[in-house]
Amino acid sequence: MEVSYREEGVASAASSVAGRLVADGVPARLAGGDPTLWGEDAEAEAAVRLGWLTLPRSSRELLPALGELAARARAEGLTNVVLAGMGGSSLAAEVICATCDVPLTVLDTTDPGQVRRALTDGLEATVVVVASKSGSTVETDCHLRIYERLFADAGIDPAGRIVVVTDPGSPLARRAAEAGFHLVLGPEDVGGRYSALSAFGLVPAALAGADVARLLDEAEEVLPLLSLDSGNPGLDLGAALGGAALAGRDKLVLEDQLSPIFGLPDWIEQLVAESTGKQGRGILPVVGADPNRSGDELVVAIESDVGDVRVDGPLGAQFLVWEYATAVAGLLLEVDPFDQPNVAESKENTAALLALPDLPTGAPAFVDGPVEVYGSATAKDLPGLFGELLHAIPGDGYLAITAYLDRLAAFDAPVPDGADFEQMTDAWMMADPLTLRTLLALRTDRPVTFGWGPRFLHSTGQYHKGGPQNGVFLQITGAVTEDVAVPGRPYSLGRLQLAQALGDLGALETRGRPAVRLHLTDRAAGVARLLEAAQEA
Repeated sequence: MEVSYREEGVASAASSVAGRLVADGVPARLAGGDPTLWGEDAEAEAAVRLGWLTLPRSSRELLPALGELAARARAEGLTNVVLAGMGGSSLAAEVICATCDVPLTVLDTTDPGQVRRALTDGLEATVVVVASKSGSTVETDCHLRIYERLFADAGIDPAGRIVVVTDPGSPLARRAAEAGFHLVLGPEDVGGRYSALSAFGLVPAALAGADVARLLDEAEEVLPLLSLDSGNPGLDLGAALGGAALAGRDKLVLEDQLSPIFGLPDWIEQLVAESTGKQGRGILPVVGADPNRSGDELVVAIESDVGDVRVDGPLGAQFLVWEYATAVAGLLLEVDPFDQPNVAESKENTAALLALPDLPTGAPAFVDGPVEVYGSATAKDLPGLFGELLHAIPGDGYLAITAYLDRLAAFDAPVPDGADFEQMTDAWMMADPLTLRTLLALRTDRPVTFGWGPRFLHSTGQYHKGGPQNGVFLQITGAVTEDVAVPGRPYSLGRLQLAQALGDLGALETRGRPAVRLHLTDRAAGVARLLEAAQEA
């Protein structure tokens, strides 16, 4: 595992910062699990959140049981593995399976269309992993209820098809015991976003067919390096991240186009944003975007030379080194990297909204074809609105697009009948879910991020509320034509999805941030209009 600096300014700043850390004994203290590193206020939380440092070894205890679980699933023909989990309970497994090229369906959404598609995909061959540290995650609870009813209605015993991963004593653990679900307990001393090498990352990956033992081997190989004062990749990366942020380069552009590891920036995004975005400070990860080279960016590349910093190493080592580096960056920024003080805010807003007879959507400021626009705006059409939002971004700020839509099909573009090759290519290009972000990024020198709701609420949501208050927010929701009922709950997935969007919007508006909601009354036509307007902006 190696971290190398490709830019002289970064190398100089990181070297200076690393020297101070070494003088304070940080490498050995962190590797030894010293909870006092982050100060008195953070000590209690850190004392019960440093178990990730030993996961490369302690998680080996899971391997025999995981081998048996996977073998039994294969023997029963259960080849369709569905993971219901949010944030740290799903992102690592998604990266592991994509990198190992084994199929995994991830349900980290409340979008009825995306969930309904998963429900119709080979139920006879389906095993569902339900993962939640707290055991009370609302999205995961919905998925469990829906699948439990679906299996029962099909004459399939849910106890033989549902695997639960949660912390000891959680509501989900109690429910699993009562229902007879296969239960795997995660370590209590590991936070969700640091749980990649725990049962949360390993159980679904093993069921899907990934070589999880190799993953632990890769992590264990780098583990001894993390206590060293030199040749320590976690220290080198953490010094680069924290040193750059202290120097004003607090936008972390993640580049992985040439990497054999698939999707790692999405996992890094939730780790860094949720760990550092607090007390008005933080590092904003930017995934899937070309750097604007605006002066406040640090470009970190996974196994390529296109960035200011290059990080080389296999996936298991990458997980551990990025966790260590993020803890170091939190130390440098003087924030607790293990708490998430603002994450609950949107959840509480959502619960309050769901208790109302009707969701208070208000009246649109204007309508542009199949798109209703809600919020304060002087513009009268979408191109004007986009220009207005871009103009509102502060000199050190960013634009965040958050889409509460089907992340696997929301931006699909229809191919006209009789279309030629060029028209088909244009349609496929427009199907890229990041096309809207790309079109708007071309019109500003500020970072533009893209997050799928409610998935991002469990990651960058903390940064947007607790980090620097310099964001401008463009939220997208869509009409639901075929909803999905949630057994035992007084709301459907469609109602929950809209309540989550409105709850998050409320949390942003209380901070006085520019925020606009675009509601697509027809999803396909609405997306087409958004892309057209972004080109006109």
